[in-house]
Amino acid sequence: MDDAADDAETSRQHKLLNGPLRQTVLLLAMPVFAEQFLSFCVGFYDTFLAGHLAPDVSTPATAAVGVAAYVGWLASMLFSMVGAGTTALVARARGAGEMEEANRIANRSVAMSLVAGLLFVAIILPTAPLFARVLRLEGLAAEITVRYLRIDAIGMLFTSVGLVGAAALRGCGNMQMPFWIHGTINVLNVLVSTALVYGFGPIPRLGVDGIVLGTVVARTSGGLLMLAVLARGVSGLQLLAHEFHLRGETVRRILRVGIPAAADGAIMWSGHFLFLRIIGSLGEAAFAAHIVGIRVEAITYLPAVAWGAAAATLIGQSLGAHDVDRARSAGREAVLQCGLLGLGITLVFLFGAQQIYGLMHNDPAVRAAGIPAFRLAACFQIPLIVAIVFVSGLRGAGDTRYPMFITAISTFGIRLPLAYLCGVVLDGGLFGAWIGMCADMLVRGTLVAARFLSGKWTTIRV
Repeated sequence: MDDAADDAETSRQHKLLNGPLRQTVLLLAMPVFAEQFLSFCVGFYDTFLAGHLAPDVSTPATAAVGVAAYVGWLASMLFSMVGAGTTALVARARGAGEMEEANRIANRSVAMSLVAGLLFVAIILPTAPLFARVLRLEGLAAEITVRYLRIDAIGMLFTSVGLVGAAALRGCGNMQMPFWIHGTINVLNVLVSTALVYGFGPIPRLGVDGIVLGTVVARTSGGLLMLAVLARGVSGLQLLAHEFHLRGETVRRILRVGIPAAADGAIMWSGHFLFLRIIGSLGEAAFAAHIVGIRVEAITYLPAVAWGAAAATLIGQSLGAHDVDRARSAGREAVLQCGLLGLGITLVFLFGAQQIYGLMHNDPAVRAAGIPAFRLAACFQIPLIVAIVFVSGLRGAGDTRYPMFITAISTFGIRLPLAYLCGVVLDGGLFGAWIGMCADMLVRGTLVAARFLSGKWTTIRV
């Protein structure tokens, strides 16, 4: 990088560690929030496209899009094995002024991301039918789901590179570059999917297959773009041939932090997948209503992930600079700012449930099942935000084991038993099953907040 770029990076680093905390948290969070909003729009739009296909295809297509979202979540859990360790270690090194070490970590992480992506593709291609069987999907719904998953898996190889590259950049405090990269590919996803679903000029009308092919084109473009940016160099990070390998203590350090984070994700995902299986037993309309509700509830994740990323960056860098008080304050400030947004989301969900389902799906049975359950979930968005932001902050400090234990307790001790009892045994349908989901969010938010406020994470060595 030239002298002007070096000066800009030095100035940004000074502001991160010494600038007004409220303003710094906000400035770090906003680019990630914009990025998350664009990502949400893509998921929302994919569900919208599926829900407005031909009547005999719309409900099974919605199920396929929803299952693919869950499997994509599984992929992100695998990739978090690298990403969580990357952010924590890069942020610590950056905060301590050790840029050579930060770049070494970034190079090892991107190399590991390629391996993680290939591993995911190798797993999903032969096991796609298993997902349909476990979720009790039959006929056209099963056929569409299997095909959708296999096509979608190809793009995940490039998603892994994009996610881990973004984790390294955020560890350095650069939130803008991941926004531009992911923002670009999300817009591309919408444009290509629309053209392929409905046909455009010489492009044939592909229906539901057009949705997933648009996603693959976008993900591939995003991964290649991230590699190009890192190869050129940005924020002191640059891919170097002699550092791009999987050997040495740096890889072990990344995995020491990342493996518990990935285990946390795997526990949560497996619990949610079993939860989805319970939903599947309630009938096709309830299943589609659940998918619509979860897609829309992803709005809550937009600010939560954004302010969580800001907390992780500031906490990691502050600990690297040995400023524990700023690290503590950063987490609390991130939750406060995000919680205020969460209050608005709660009100929109509570009073707008009927309009939301009316927009998202044509089937009256789907609307009837989804609206009451969605109103229930609206009341638990604040605990969900608290859990997401504080977990991100803990991961930024390298504390990934304790959140893993909390996830196991809340998912398998609260969500699944209550969902089965209230939804199936007591015949409460989707509303009953979502009682278990809401109780899980409340317990997890409470336990994670207690862990963060205890301050025990400040002594963890990475």
